[in-house]
Amino acid sequence: MRNRRLCRSLAVLLIGIAMAGPAAAAPEVVASIKPIHSLIAGVMEGVGEPGLIVAGSSSPHLYTLRPSDAQRLAQARLIFWIGPIFEGFLMKPLAALAAKAEIVELDRAPGVMLLPAREGGAWEKDEHHHGGDHGAAAEAERDGHLWLDPRNAKAIVRIAVARLSALDHANAPRYAANGAALEQRLDDLDAALERRLAPIRGMPFVVFHDAYQYLEKRYGLSAIGSITVSPGNPPGARRLQTMRSKVMALGARCVFSEPNFEPSLVRTITEGTSAATGILDPEGTALPAGPLLYEALMTRLGDALVGCLARPS
Repeated sequence: MRNRRLCRSLAVLLIGIAMAGPAAAAPEVVASIKPIHSLIAGVMEGVGEPGLIVAGSSSPHLYTLRPSDAQRLAQARLIFWIGPIFEGFLMKPLAALAAKAEIVELDRAPGVMLLPAREGGAWEKDEHHHGGDHGAAAEAERDGHLWLDPRNAKAIVRIAVARLSALDHANAPRYAANGAALEQRLDDLDAALERRLAPIRGMPFVVFHDAYQYLEKRYGLSAIGSITVSPGNPPGARRLQTMRSKVMALGARCVFSEPNFEPSLVRTITEGTSAATGILDPEGTALPAGPLLYEALMTRLGDALVGCLARPS
């Protein structure tokens, strides 16, 4: 009797192993920037790893496509990008190279909340603004830094699960399980950030460029302007003086630079004021790519903001 039970148990175990089998090969998947890549990698964990276009410490604002990127796009079956509102450099390559791929434009995806772009990045006209039709065009624009609200990150995870499962039926259960676990972690991250950032609500600060609106709206933060309108174009002397006056008039506690851009601009604005300086990295350029990047990126942003704004006066 005991031997029969043992044999039945072994048979059930072997059937289970046979049914589970090795994971089917993952399709070729590509993501545009590190935060999006991280979320897709979390959904694909245990199946495969998506390719990444803007890798290393590169910034999407200054990026030039490489031959290896072109090859990656040509081989892809599924491509995730935010869209032309953020990665304009990808528009022509996607049209020319990605004929085999399904292209998922996240700024148009269900569940992703978009905010309007803030004209000029400093919440006001600057010396380069000359009127005309620019204001009407800006009204129609949207802010592409949508990953900086964890609710949007959850929506991206759901989209990734659906698109990957439709393309790769064999691994659909694993995508679904990974997605559910990742959504729970994003909920936990959101709650932790809410608690962490609560003490600095309403405290004024200046950022390098207008990348943080989603973070501000989600957690009640109070950025009062940016050093530059476009990260690829250095600000002029008049703009720097305007921002310096604003720092003094509104009592900004911190002025933040970013890893890829000139920190001396921050010193120009803060010299002779009571404002401290810090660094914010909205794309995770200083972090290794992979499924853990998104949570590390958001946690580091919270730590940097609190570390500078909550310092003793």
